Amino acid sequence: MKRRMINSLLIVVLVVVVVFCVPLALVEKRTIVSSAQDRVDATAVRVLALVESRLAAGEGVKEGRVFESQVTEGSYVEVQIPGQPVLSAGDRPAGNHLLRAAEHGTSGEIVTVEQSREDVDHEIANNLLLLGVVALLAVQAAVALAVWQAKRLARPLTELAETAERLGSGDPRPRDRRYGVPELDRIAEVLDTSAERIARMLTAERRLAADASHQLRTPLTALSMRLEEITALAEEPETVKEEATIALQQVERLTDVVQRLLTTQRDPRSPTAVAFDLDEVIKQQVEEWGPTLREQGRVLSLEGLHGVTAVGTPGTVAQVLATLIENSLMHGAGTITLRVRPSGTSVVVEVQDQGAGVPADLGNRVFERAVSGRNSTGIGLAVARDLAEADGGRLELLSLKPAVFALFLGRSHQD
Repeated sequence: MKRRMINSLLIVVLVVVVVFCVPLALVEKRTIVSSAQDRVDATAVRVLALVESRLAAGEGVKEGRVFESQVTEGSYVEVQIPGQPVLSAGDRPAGNHLLRAAEHGTSGEIVTVEQSREDVDHEIANNLLLLGVVALLAVQAAVALAVWQAKRLARPLTELAETAERLGSGDPRPRDRRYGVPELDRIAEVLDTSAERIARMLTAERRLAADASHQLRTPLTALSMRLEEITALAEEPETVKEEATIALQQVERLTDVVQRLLTTQRDPRSPTAVAFDLDEVIKQQVEEWGPTLREQGRVLSLEGLHGVTAVGTPGTVAQVLATLIENSLMHGAGTITLRVRPSGTSVVVEVQDQGAGVPADLGNRVFERAVSGRNSTGIGLAVARDLAEADGGRLELLSLKPAVFALFLGRSHQD
C-alpha cells in the first residue's frame, strides 16, 4: 500500500512538472531570444540615427570610431554609405547562428548589426538548468510528502487491522484512538462500539454461566440428598415413594431454574409474576432443607403469618429463600428462623440465624458480586437480589447482628 501511494503521488507530480515546466521552458527560451533580438535591433536603430544626424549636419562619417560608442559589447556593426567605403566597428562573430538586424536610412545608408548567440544560448541553458533544479526539488519534496502521507495513512490502517484481529481473538477492549482522518475515525469508532458490545455480550455470557452454576448447585445438592435417602430407605416402600415424589419436585424445580435463567438472559423484563400461596413455597423449603439441617444439627423455625397470598414467581421466591437458607447454613449458626410479617401493602419473609452476623465492613456490600465474608463465591446473594428485583420484589439486609435478610414481596388484594 505504501509503495502504491508513493508511486501514485510521484506520477501525479511528474505529470504536473511536465505539463508546467515544458511550456515554461519554451516560453522562457523565446523570451530570452526575443530580448536579445530587441537589443540588436535597438543597436542598429541607434547607429543609423547617429549616421543620419552627422550626414545631415555635413560632418560626414569617415571611420567606424564615430559610432563605436553606440555598439554594445559582443556586437559587430557594418555601415554602408553610398559613395564611401564600408565602415565597421567591433569583432565580427563566427558561425551561422547569429542575431542579425538591418536598418535602411533615407539617403541609402544601410546599417547591419550582428551578434553571436553564444551568450543567449548560455543564458537559456542557465534558465533551463534552474528550472530543472526546481523540478527536481519538487519531485523530491513530493516523494518525501508521499512517504510521510503513506506512513500517516498506513499506520492507522495497521492499528485498525490489529484491533479487528483482537476482536476476532476474543479481546474486546476498545482502543479509543482517533487519527484526524474522518473515514478512518469512523472505522475506529465503529470498531470501538463493536468492542464494547462484544464485551457486554461476553460479560453477560460469563455472568449467566456463573449464575447458572450457582443457582443449580443448591437444587442438585438437595436432589442428591433425597436420592441418598431413597437408597437408605429402600426397604420402606411408602417412605421411598414419598422421597421419590420430593425428588421429582426437585427435578421440576431444577428445570424451572434453568428455564428462568435462559428466559431472563433473553429478556430480563419478561413478566412472570402471579398470585401464589406463600405457605407452599415455605413448606417446600422446609422439606428440601430438612436432611441437611438434621445432618448439621440445625433447626428451621417458622414464625409469623400463615395463609398469605403473595405476588411473584413461586420458583424465583423459592430460589431466593433457598439462597438465604444456604447462606445461613454456611456462614451462620444455631436456629434458622423464617418469619412472615406484613409491611404496608407488602409481605416480608425474614431469614435470621443466631450466628456472628455480617461484619460491619461489609454491610450492604454483601449483595455485590465477588464480595464474601468467607471462602465462598460471593455470587449467591447478588444473584438472589437480582432475581428478587426482576420479580418485582426486593431483598435487603435489615440487621448485621444477628444477620436478618428480608425478602419484600407484593401482597395479593385477596388477603
